[in-house]
Amino acid sequence: IMARATGFGKRYFKAFISGFFVAVPVTVTFLDRVAYIARVEGASMQPSLNPPGGTTCDIVLLNRWSVRNYEVQRGDIVSVV
Repeated sequence: IMARATGFGKRYFKAFISGFFVAVPVTVTFLDRVAYIARVEGASMQPSLNPPGGTTCDIVLLNRWSVRNYEVQRGDIVSVV
């Protein structure tokens, strides 16, 4: 039974590693090219984000696709890093 359990664990470990090496590059490419999530902290974006007196920070989705294709419209908040 122990030999079967070792082969069972080895098979799932190999599947995890192969999935990891596929998922990481796909995730990094998505975050670099399409969009990513960021926290907004501080008073620089008040009152639109982080209203005065709030104790939490806002979380926003930064859309890189629109900026890359020059689809920025009036009223959009643009983040420059």
